[in-house]
Amino acid sequence: MKKTKPLSGLTEKVIHSISKSKKEPSWILEKRLQAFKLFQQTPLPNWGPDLKKLNFEKLVYFIDPKTKETNQWDKVPKDIKRTFDKLGIPEAEKNVLSGVGAQFDSNVVYHNLQKSLQEKGVIFENMDIAVKKYPDLVKKYFMTSCIPINDHKFIMLHAAVWSGGTFIYVPKNIKVELPLQAYFRMNAQRGGQFEHTLIILDEGAELHYIEGCSSPRYQQNALHAGGVEIFVSKNAKMRYTSIENWSKNVYNLNTKRALVYENAAMTWVNGNMGSTKTMLYPCSILLGEHANTESIGIAFAGKDQNQDTGTKVIHLAPNTTSFIQSKSISKNGGISSYRGLVRITSKSDNCKSRVQCDALILDKNSLSNTYPSMKIDNSNTEVSHEATVSKINDEQIFYLQSRGLSEEQALKMIISGFIEPIVKALPLEYAVELNKLIELEISSK
Repeated sequence: MKKTKPLSGLTEKVIHSISKSKKEPSWILEKRLQAFKLFQQTPLPNWGPDLKKLNFEKLVYFIDPKTKETNQWDKVPKDIKRTFDKLGIPEAEKNVLSGVGAQFDSNVVYHNLQKSLQEKGVIFENMDIAVKKYPDLVKKYFMTSCIPINDHKFIMLHAAVWSGGTFIYVPKNIKVELPLQAYFRMNAQRGGQFEHTLIILDEGAELHYIEGCSSPRYQQNALHAGGVEIFVSKNAKMRYTSIENWSKNVYNLNTKRALVYENAAMTWVNGNMGSTKTMLYPCSILLGEHANTESIGIAFAGKDQNQDTGTKVIHLAPNTTSFIQSKSISKNGGISSYRGLVRITSKSDNCKSRVQCDALILDKNSLSNTYPSMKIDNSNTEVSHEATVSKINDEQIFYLQSRGLSEEQALKMIISGFIEPIVKALPLEYAVELNKLIELEISSK
């Protein structure tokens, strides 16, 4: 790939430069330009966190780390490898994963898949490479029926400037026993990261995909606006786990959606720890009879943070089921909000949906909001919504202190119990990491 200077500002020239540097086919460039025109015509959303301070002209839309992708960790440049070594990428691959991808700013620098999976026909590639190696497959699914380019303002931006990401295809009846993982590091000042993830599970296939995200702290704002499209075919099972620990200067405006077909299962597990403002609502569209989805999420909002998260489920077929469990913690004036949608159409008989929202507020300056939306057009359904908001009281702390714990240890124990359902849904290594991140947030002032 030709070395490219950081591209800041949002113009057609920048979009042409991104496409040219990647030597993309013409249809990708045409889609980028169509999305850019839509973006220019579409106002910012008038709900959720205030996004007016996000200056699109000052952001850097493409930062080339100036290294070629490799499948050998020792060949990754030392400065980049040092960053990922601290995050445990190579160790994770050795211990619990079937394959790993690592993206640094706008390009993937490392990608590897176990040979046994390659022999079974599993594809695990950088999206930029997949566009060239599997053009027909990518063109069929990329930003068409799952997330079209006109979906909302930030997916329009994503479609215009996307770079890197992950492409996965799992053939019919193939079960990937160990997880595949991708890690995304946004390292540049005023950076923008717009990776695209496209996952296709053929009939009867099974996969667990894990995504991790992080960035260093800068004074100026940065933007993460990735896109995730998942196709879960008949009888397939998909589990998507994401731990996002962006620094508190990042706006996290991500879009994740899955199309779930007959007797297929889609599970979302989300942890949102960082970012100044987050708008993230993983969505499952249940298209086939007996399709089901489960969403489990935790959001932590500290000082100067507004975490607006939730889940959307659209039941388009009979005998479909959904379960949403959302937990949030607010501290030091942080704002956490659950914003969700359950929609059941008139033709979707015998559907079941359950929503459970639990919020924990750690001081009198923090806030927790719940904005549930339910549109039920079929009377032959079972739908429930439960919401609880609680504070840690002095009696709880006193009781634990009387058993020999310090006040800080007591607080951490109560919070560990609160987030236990989320932790149980994670692989052991990532559960430990999530606990550490939350403990750090609780200890911070």
